[in-house]
Parts: sequence; C-alpha cells; structure tokens
Amino acid sequence: MELRTSVNDEPRLVHVQGTESLVDVVRGELGLPGTKLVCGSGVCGACTVLVDGEPVLGCLTPATRMREASVTTVEGVADGDDLHPVQRAFAHHDGLQCGYCTPGFVVDAVAFHDRWRAEHGTAEPDRDTIARALAGHLCRCGSYEGIFRAVAAACRGEHDAGAPDQRVERVDAPAKVTGAAVYTTDVTLPGMLHAAIRRSDVAAAVVGPITFPPGVVGVDVLGDDRRVRWAGQPIAVVAAETAAQARRLARELDVPLTPQPFVVDPDEALRPGAPLVYAARADRKEAPSASEGGAMPAPWDGNRHGPSRAPFLGTLAKRRVASARSAGRRGLVELEFRTAPQVHTAFEPHACVADWSDPQHLRVWLSTQGVEAMRQEIADHFDLDPSQVEVTAEHVGGGFGAKLSLTMEAVGAVSLSCLTRRPVRLVLDRHEELTGTGNRPGSRTHVSLLVDDTTQAIRALVVDTDSHAGVAVGNSVAALSMLVYDRTPRLARDVDVVTNAPPGSPFRGPGGPTNAWALEQSVDEAAHRFGRDPIELRAQWDGNPKRQALYRWAHGLPTWQDRPATGSRTGRLRRGVGVAAGNWIYLVDPDCEVVVSVRGGRLTAATASQDMGTGSRTVLARAVAGVFGVDPVTVDVQLGRAHGGTTHGPASGGSRTTVSLWSAAVDAATALRDRVGADLDRVPDGASASARRGGDRGMRPVPVTMNGIQVGRGFSAAVHVSEVEVDTRTGATRVLRVHGGIAVGRIHAPVLARSQCEGSIIQGIGLALFENQVLDPHTGLTLTANLEDYRIPQLGDTPEIDIHFHEEGWERVPGGGVGLGEVATVSPAASIGNAIFNATGWRPLTLPVRPDRLLEGLRTHARGEVTR
Repeated sequence: MELRTSVNDEPRLVHVQGTESLVDVVRGELGLPGTKLVCGSGVCGACTVLVDGEPVLGCLTPATRMREASVTTVEGVADGDDLHPVQRAFAHHDGLQCGYCTPGFVVDAVAFHDRWRAEHGTAEPDRDTIARALAGHLCRCGSYEGIFRAVAAACRGEHDAGAPDQRVERVDAPAKVTGAAVYTTDVTLPGMLHAAIRRSDVAAAVVGPITFPPGVVGVDVLGDDRRVRWAGQPIAVVAAETAAQARRLARELDVPLTPQPFVVDPDEALRPGAPLVYAARADRKEAPSASEGGAMPAPWDGNRHGPSRAPFLGTLAKRRVASARSAGRRGLVELEFRTAPQVHTAFEPHACVADWSDPQHLRVWLSTQGVEAMRQEIADHFDLDPSQVEVTAEHVGGGFGAKLSLTMEAVGAVSLSCLTRRPVRLVLDRHEELTGTGNRPGSRTHVSLLVDDTTQAIRALVVDTDSHAGVAVGNSVAALSMLVYDRTPRLARDVDVVTNAPPGSPFRGPGGPTNAWALEQSVDEAAHRFGRDPIELRAQWDGNPKRQALYRWAHGLPTWQDRPATGSRTGRLRRGVGVAAGNWIYLVDPDCEVVVSVRGGRLTAATASQDMGTGSRTVLARAVAGVFGVDPVTVDVQLGRAHGGTTHGPASGGSRTTVSLWSAAVDAATALRDRVGADLDRVPDGASASARRGGDRGMRPVPVTMNGIQVGRGFSAAVHVSEVEVDTRTGATRVLRVHGGIAVGRIHAPVLARSQCEGSIIQGIGLALFENQVLDPHTGLTLTANLEDYRIPQLGDTPEIDIHFHEEGWERVPGGGVGLGEVATVSPAASIGNAIFNATGWRPLTLPVRPDRLLEGLRTHARGEVTR
C-alpha cells in the first residue's frame, strides 16, 4: 500500500506491506539511518521519532501510523545548519559517548525542551523531572550525568542561538547528535544480500552433515568435532535477498542433531559423573579464552581447569592461615563471595558487511574494537595477504571488551560473500546479543585475610576463585590479589569451572571488579572487626603513593566524615557509606604510529585505530591542535580504517589506546611543525610527518607479547566512596552519591575523561544491583535475552557523581598520563557493597544485591546467621 506522509518537512510517498514497523521504514525505504534499532521491544528509546510532534517508539509503532502524519527524525531536528539548543547542549556537556543511543535521547529531549520552555521559560527542571521525562531511554555507556547537564542547560536557555560558549568537547559530537555518524549497522551496498545465523536450541549435541536446500546459499560453521556445547552456539549461516527471508531460512534449516547430556550449573559441573564439556584433550585445546590473552597452562580434571597459581611465599601464607583458623584468631577474616555473569550489552549489535566481489580485495565493515587487529585476523582466517583486506569501522556503538576478537558475524558474512561474490550484511538482533556475544564471567571467591591482632598489619592473604565462563577458560580473578597492598605472604589460585553455558569474554577491567567485590569487602570487614577507619587501614597497608593521595582526598570528604556507625541506623530507610580501592596495570602499544599532514590548509591526523565512544578522535585532535595552537575541531581525524597503506594503531582495550595515541600524535605534529612552521597558510599541501609511540623508561616487556602490548612500571589507582539508601521494607537499594578518585596522571581530554569515569560508576551500579544473565537450568537457553529481563541502569538510577583526578605521579611517561578505562571500573561495585554493610550491619556476599537477597539477609542477620 502507499502512504502519503511528511518526513522532516518534506512530502513523501511510502510503500509498505502493512506489517512493517515505523523504524524499519525510516531506516530502510526512507534511508534515514540516524534512528537506531537496539532492543526491538520498546525498552531503550533509541528508535524514538516525533509523529505530529509527539515522541513515539519506532520499533513498536506500525508504519501505517505515518499516514497523513508529520514525522520528524533526528535528521530533521536541526534547522538546516543551525542545531537545536538540545543538540548544542549535548555536544557542549558531552551527553554522549558511543552515540548509538543519542538520536533517541535528542529527539525526546527536544520535545521535552520545547514543552518546558513554552510553559516555564528559562526555569531549570530538576533531576527528577528530567529523569521522568526521559525515563524510556537507556545508555549502556552510562552518559547520564552529561545528559542531565545538557538538558538542564538547554532548558535554562544557555544554548539558544547566539548564546556564548557553544564549544564542542567531543569532535564527533555534531555528527552523533544529528544522526550523521555512520555505524556498521548503517552500511548498505548495491546488490547486498542479508544473512542470518542458525543457532542451536539445545545446550549439547552432536550435529550431522548439513544439507542446504536448492537455491539456499549457506555455510556450515561448526568445527571438525561436530559438537554443540552451548544453547545459542552458531551452527550455520545463510543468505537471502532480505533480512526477513534470511531469518526464515535459518529458522527452517534442517539440522540433524543428537542431543547430549549437559550441565549449566557450576556446582553440578564439579560433581562426580557430571557430563563433560570437553571430553578429549584435543577438544580442550580449542576452548575459547575468556580473557584478552590465552589461558595460562593449567591441569584439567573433568570440568575443572586449574588451578593456576600465583604465589609469594605461598606455603607460609597457607600455614599462617591454618594456624590462625585453629586458634580462632579475631584477625582472620574468611568470607566467600559470589558474582553472576554480567553481559556487555553494547547498543550497536555485533555487525558486519563484507564485500568480496573482487577476489583480490576483501572489504569489510565491522563493529570492532580493533580495525587493524581484525584485518590481520581476517587475513589469517581466510588465508589472505593482509594487503588484500580492508576493515572499516567509522563509528562503533560500544564494545566494552566484547568486540576484540573475530566472531561469527564477520566469519559468516565474509564466507557468504566469497561464495556469492556479492556484498553480504549480517547484524545480530538483541536476543543474540544478550545470548552469546560474551559476558563478565560469574565467580565464587574464598578470601582468607589474616591481620595482626595488635598492629593490624597484614600477615597473610589466600584467595581462591572458581570462575564460570561457560565453555571458555583463562580467568585470572584471584591473581589480581597479588598486585595490591603489602607484600605479605600470599597465594592466589584461579580455577575455571567449565559448563555448557555461553562463553565469557573480556569486560572492562577483566577480573578487576570481581576481585574487588571479594577483596575490598574483606578489607572492610577487617577494619570493622578492629574498629578501624576503613580508609586509614587501607592507607596503612598500601604503598602506592598515588592511591595514598586519593586516600587523603577521600578521607576529607564530608560524605565520609559524616558516615554513620555501621549498623546504627534504624527505621525503614537506612543510609550508609562505603569505600573501595582499585588498581590496574599500565599498558601501552609501542608500535602505535600516527601520521600528521596538511591537506587543503587543514591539519589531518591518521592512524589505524577506532573510536568506540572513548574519545580517540578527540584525543588525536587535541594532541595535534595543542602543538599548532588551533581549535581541535579544525583538525581532521582519520580513524576507523585499516588497509595495506595505513599505519598501525592500537585496539580499544586494556586502557592502552589514549596513552599510545597521544604521545605519537604530539611527536608527529611537533616534527611537522619544526620542519614547515606553525603558519598553516604557508605549509605546502601534502606535507606530513609520522611518529611511533615506542616504549618508554620503565617499560617491562612481558615474556609473551599479546597483540603488541607492553606492560609498564607502576599501577594506576582509584578510590570510590559511595553513599546508599536501603529500603528495609522493599529490599531496594538506591545509590545516592558516588565520589570517584582517579590517579592516572595527566588528563588529556578532561570532559571526556570525566564522562568515562561517570559511565564506569553507572556500570558498577548495574553489576552491584541489577545485572545477572540467567539460563534455564533445564534447557540451557538464555532467559534474560531482552532489555526487559536483563536490567541495566537507567537515568532514574543515576546518583550524584563527583570525579576527582589526581594528575601527579606519571611524569616519566610520555604525555604524562596513562589509561583510565579499566581502573575506573574496578571498585564502584565493592564500594556499594561496603555501603550496604554500613547502612544495615549485614554484609552482601552475592552479586547482584537483589531486593529478595537483601531482605533475606536482613532477616538472617537479625537471627545472628550468615547468608550469601
């Protein structure tokens, strides 16, 4: 049928079948990709558009609603080149990171702003009003504080046309707030096929040969052993002319399989007679890694891989703990903690468009955290010379560690393009994204912390962690305990408990938040037993001078000074304050190279890296602009493309990106300026200079280089102080305020760095209170496979956040600073756990701290019992 409508003030004639959603038509037939599809179930708000001036959810609204209506998408919000005040405010206050959810936020905020200004003039709406107005929107990066600031400032009239101070903090913000930023999910090519994955609906099976029906183009993607080991595992990939056809073909594909016994519960997996996930030695070698590097060598015993040990006088540590246990020493803290799997949930799903039409040149558009690394991996996988492969990721809608490796959307799309010699597009839906793209593995950690009864010095530390990353191995949660506090005798042992669950993968600060949840609460318990100030006790043990500075800052906070005595509060609503410390390794990519040139009188910085919302474009622009004394927005940055002629750039992971890019860009810009001068009007077009990051003083090359990473001397540091309110009637915990102290040296882009740290706190709140991947124990299928059942923090969960940067201590490092993406994530959840203990006297041992767990904990605490 034909629909007459108006889209962004232009008359349009739209052809629909009658079953399409509005977002399908907007993105498809109308070719307006600024509107994003994320959840598909009306939860996240990314697909919001205005219909006759009212916000509607494009994924739930039938396309027929467009009939004789006026539709406004994010592309139509601005008045030509004149941005709407809300768009200017989002760009100025950095109310975004990856930008994938930003169009929906902007459209709804515009509607709210226009109504508010008409009714209230330039009065400022409070946080609760803004939160209610935008309650249907989610941001996985956690940019809520910037969104609050942006909407409030726009309503105050500070970003009206002609208002002063309209600077842009993030150089790609204008593209993101207008919907012009191109993500892999937005790429379309002439003659493109669409692909879909046939996944297993059983947790374990042996699969026979797959025969594709006549006319169906498909590839079998199972390994040689023909075994399925988790529900949702890819079996085959098929292509068709439309995405709907491809999904139907995948669903109807006849897959001969024989179900096998399986186990998804980690405790059951260790029982005698439990089904073996990897029965043969050869199969065990193929187990995927849950960490950025490969798994450490460790023995296998059934479904148990490990332990891998990290000792420092480990025998002495065990002996001291055993002796203290026998003597019933007050200073021996022994607690067992558990965490549930946390899913990355990047809003841009895993997506790939592959074009192998030319047998000598493979073009791949991929949502990835490492364009250069993926170029090499694709070349290796398909037996190509790397010069034949080109990988592009102009913008990346989040990753958080889940997009660091070559995964099935890329393998499937490239394989089908090879077969058909046509472009092929493969985009996962939200169910797939929440099922099998990785998770922060769940865990069980036993901590034995021995403190001297007189001096309260650490006498021994033993940490044992059983991680359950499904079919994956290689976790190192306990090992991180070797890197903090006094060099007392200690022993860390890590075990992987393998199950028929989806594989885990690196998640910001791999192992760090899990380790801190156990270790930092154990330290807090020791302080409580001896009546010590938890910050002062940490300062007594901690030799890190940067964290010592953060302890002094945190101890002076009014929030900390005014905290109640633990368990002293009564009544329904009880407030408490907790602290936790974080630690992370200094990593750098010494092979990172940046080229700075002049093109048409404009400076250009180029490297084969990418920006997934962490601000790499802005870092490069600011580095070059600082050398030449120009505005960063005047520097063109070429990122997100790797081919035979590009220089090597770092992946976005391990907190190595900014520290690698900054000094290389500064050195290249300085070399160019010294050669041709700073007056760009006199610089010959095409003049260029390049610089390689290289190592620096104090670098410690690791025995095995992983993706070109080197480990530097020293650790970055964090301290988080959180204030919570516990409702003892409903069991709900509300985080009221978080102070985050971060010591990473010089901050190259302060506003963006602050946004990263605020987002880390939001993700820490999710880990502490909400997030939990749940599997059906009878089938192994993922039950939390949509954003209604898998709960992430929203605007209304956002506390007041205060970020403090300590910028001293890294002067020896080129650029004067190191990465913060990991260290900022380590301690927020643990600080919330300690705050709950301070508020109630009951210590939460299991994540997430759901209301039912908290209420049961309070009941058993009142009876003098201990619960998890």
